Amino acid sequence: MKLALRSYWHVAAAWFLVVGVYIAICEFVPIGVGRTTASNLLFCLIPLFVNGALLLNAVTPDWRKRTFWMLLAFGCVLGMSGQILWTYAVVYQHRPVLNLFGGDIIFFLHTVPMIAALTMQPHKRSDDRNILYDYVDFGLLLCWWLYVYVFAVIPWLIVAADVRNYIHAHEIVTALENLAFAAGAAFLAAKTTGYWRKIYIHLAGVGAIYTFGLVTINFGIDRAAYSMSELYNVPLLISFLWLATVGIIARQTAEPTTKAAAEKLGELAAGDASQHGSAWTANLARMALLSLPLIGFWCMKGSVAPAAVRDFRILVTLGAALPLGFLAFLRHDLVNRERLRLLRASHESIDNLKRLQTQFVQSEKLASIGQLVGGAAHEINNPLTAILGYSELLADDPMIGEKTRGIAEKIREQARRTRGLVNNLLSFARQAPSEQRATLDVNTIVTTSAQFRRFDLRGQNIRIEVQTSAGIPEVRADMNQLLQVFTNIINNAVYAMQESGGGVLTVRTMFEKGNVVILFSDTGPGMRDPNLVFDPFYTTKPVGKGTGLGLSICYGLVRDQGGQISCYNRPEGGATFRIELPAVPTAFPFAPRSVGAQARSNPAKLA
Repeated sequence: MKLALRSYWHVAAAWFLVVGVYIAICEFVPIGVGRTTASNLLFCLIPLFVNGALLLNAVTPDWRKRTFWMLLAFGCVLGMSGQILWTYAVVYQHRPVLNLFGGDIIFFLHTVPMIAALTMQPHKRSDDRNILYDYVDFGLLLCWWLYVYVFAVIPWLIVAADVRNYIHAHEIVTALENLAFAAGAAFLAAKTTGYWRKIYIHLAGVGAIYTFGLVTINFGIDRAAYSMSELYNVPLLISFLWLATVGIIARQTAEPTTKAAAEKLGELAAGDASQHGSAWTANLARMALLSLPLIGFWCMKGSVAPAAVRDFRILVTLGAALPLGFLAFLRHDLVNRERLRLLRASHESIDNLKRLQTQFVQSEKLASIGQLVGGAAHEINNPLTAILGYSELLADDPMIGEKTRGIAEKIREQARRTRGLVNNLLSFARQAPSEQRATLDVNTIVTTSAQFRRFDLRGQNIRIEVQTSAGIPEVRADMNQLLQVFTNIINNAVYAMQESGGGVLTVRTMFEKGNVVILFSDTGPGMRDPNLVFDPFYTTKPVGKGTGLGLSICYGLVRDQGGQISCYNRPEGGATFRIELPAVPTAFPFAPRSVGAQARSNPAKLA
């Protein structure tokens, strides 16, 4: 804090020194070439320091702030360009500048970029607005103010040369322009708070003192006593130094960067950035277009200027309608495209939200039902173990008869079926112990799963085709669980195709975006409701054919491996199950010889 305060005192001392040097030149240097040269060169050099102070703040990734400071600096560059033309004529050519100075238009236009800078409203949160908006908005302002200057001032320079009317018109439009800048900065200061309010207040002061300087200069011109080496230019010099101070203050003062502060500042600043920013410039475009017929009507009915001046102004008004109309319609087209893009993005966000909600509900169902099923399965498993043990003892007892042994065999068979169901319930509840995970070759697992089912399809009009991609990475997972998932999906597809009289199941593997993808696509009738297939106890099979837990178990197993599983119907018919498993990097640090490689060398062990 003390360092910042000390730097402010240094800046203030430097500015007092500059103003003091200029006053000393005006008061103590004799009238002549030396005095004129010194004062003009000083006014050429000051904008360089102002640009440096402003551009220090343009080094930011925020496009609003960056454009704001660059436009302010560009306005200073235009003002310096006009001053260089003036100095060239006075100092280098040693001739007095006439009152009908053609370079006055540059002095007039240098405020246009500064007004455009206010329309950026850098205090607001940045949005995704296309940078083309900036060019169109700046073009609208530039064309309109250029039209105003050409309409009001230029006729007295090239159509009917009149020094008095030229100076009068130039004074009025220049004062209005700078008052518009000061009023815009004051308006933004009233709608903001904190850091940016301080910046806008200083800019409003710069605009006000610059306008006062113009009035002072015009007073000197009216007295025929104006030159760059007179005290009439002191307010102008102060305004330039004050603008440089704005850049230094913005650089030294810390802008609030926390999320809460930024959100509060954005809310106080006028709500949503893109909406209000668009309304600001859209209203300016409408005002610019609507002003043309009104000005043209006044020129025809209310103007007392000579006929040649009126004809010139009507021609200029008609000519200005073309670029202003083009820019206004271009901006309207950009706004429409932006709204369509936002509408599409909103639809995508809603779809993503629906999918996220579906997954969340699915996870909650699995978690709640899994707890219930896990407890019930453990309770069933205890007496079931006793039933299975006693039935085996009874079936193996040589002292009993054949009829009793047959009944015992049936009891043992049904007990084993019940134990399989209990194991499925425990797997669904994720309480069944799993083997240690290892790196696996998915192509081998897929081929083995398909081979298991092919034996039962002999003589049926059903075919399983496996299309494996060579060179895909391995995955780290539990081999038995993947076999269970693949086999379950294949069985469901085969059942669906049996109901429709046959078909083809295509199993395809690929590598996509860091994941190994397995696609199971059948030519059956498709899923009745793909969004419900992973819900527990949801089944389309008749009573006694299925429990509705198979795909729910698959869902839990795939998620347990860190993957994703989804289902959708194909447009050409049939359903597709898509499984994505994260691939293992090529140089896996603790990957010994993979299980897939072991399976290829010993298929019997995998089976």
